Amino acid sequence: MTAAPDIRGGRLASAEYAVNFADLHPAQTPHEARLAAERCLFCYDAPCQTACPTSIDIPLFIRQIATGNRLGSAKTILSANPLGAMCARVCPTETLCEEACVRNADADEPVEIGRLQRYATDLVIDEMRPIFRRAAPTGRKIAVVGAGPAGLACAHGLALAGHEVTIFDAREKAGGLNEYGIASYKATGDIAQREVDWLLSVGGITVETGKALGRDVTLAGLRAEYDAVFLGLGLQGVNHLGFHDGGISGVVDAIDFIARLRQAQADGRLDTVPVGRRVVVIGGGMTAIDAAVQAKKLGAEEVTIVYRRGPAEMGASRFEQELALTHGVTIRHYARVVELEDRDGQLHAVHVAVTGVDGGHVYDTNERFELSADMLLKAIGQTFLPEVLGHDLELAHGRIVIDDERRTSLPDVFAGGDCVAAGSDLTVVAVEDGKQAARAIDRQLRGGMEIVAA
Repeated sequence: MTAAPDIRGGRLASAEYAVNFADLHPAQTPHEARLAAERCLFCYDAPCQTACPTSIDIPLFIRQIATGNRLGSAKTILSANPLGAMCARVCPTETLCEEACVRNADADEPVEIGRLQRYATDLVIDEMRPIFRRAAPTGRKIAVVGAGPAGLACAHGLALAGHEVTIFDAREKAGGLNEYGIASYKATGDIAQREVDWLLSVGGITVETGKALGRDVTLAGLRAEYDAVFLGLGLQGVNHLGFHDGGISGVVDAIDFIARLRQAQADGRLDTVPVGRRVVVIGGGMTAIDAAVQAKKLGAEEVTIVYRRGPAEMGASRFEQELALTHGVTIRHYARVVELEDRDGQLHAVHVAVTGVDGGHVYDTNERFELSADMLLKAIGQTFLPEVLGHDLELAHGRIVIDDERRTSLPDVFAGGDCVAAGSDLTVVAVEDGKQAARAIDRQLRGGMEIVAA
């Protein structure tokens, strides 16, 4: 007999939550960091640096750690990536810098670049060390829409150049996906907010939360009031299942589930987050993995990820897939949810078609199976809602078109992060967009001459 639906919080004892949501990769001690740094070969024209979207001088910052210059190492990192502390935790280093590490060539383990980056930057964030100095005030004002990684990086670069920046964000806290969309065990200790506080401490940046574009402010109004505008909106919509869920209770967007977890963690109340006994997650990306693993950590008895293609096509890295498996999550590849079954409006089961792939296209076979479920987490991607712009910006594939300088089709409007057509939905890429946009805006406002702060 199938068990009755059961969605609730408080499945675990308080001590179990603390253990389950402890840091995935604990911080290194000075001794551990030095030993890890000494494994680096300090390559000339290092492939790890080329693989980093923000082009951090990785050999230099690791050499600085090896020689005991932790603060200098942090400055090297943060000069290239002002959100280096969070990126050290959430970047898929296993497919970026660490995958490119030459240590892999001799069947050895790569240098622990991500953990070393965290070791260096945590010193600055924990102690709120001011390592940059603003340039003289320019009298110019720039509006930044979105307080996520792209917007924060852009604002920081512009503030260092002496400009005044106002950030508008629809949510209650700054940070974007770093605050609301990252698994709680990857970003413990309120690190996302502490990094925001450090970044804002440079001065010249005002943050107005609860202000949404298209509702509280308009692009036309911002263009009239400010010398330039940067759009780091992220993605506001969620993709549809492809069939009507009929408002069935227990069907939840995974990104909302993760956001609730993050805020509950900040309040010390993980026991208030409801989770089903049997959870199905649709999707194959990082959000699907984060949602599935955290459902398990909250006390779900069964968690199954359903993905329509094979493991090689999953957006989540191999490390993330293995992380899910080691936490007891089942991954059903070549499977697609085609129907939901409810009882009295509460999810009871999901019906799944076995899929095949032909010429890159997914098709349903005649084989079907059923999974009992009282909770379904949708991690099938987000979409940009261009109607919030209220302006004719050039779009491609539903996102904003930009050039190499992150300039849109309007000369005084720039954009970056997930809302742009060239985006790759990575935090570190969003940071690079914001950084490059800040430089381009600064050059434009100065008539071609860029000012770099100390």
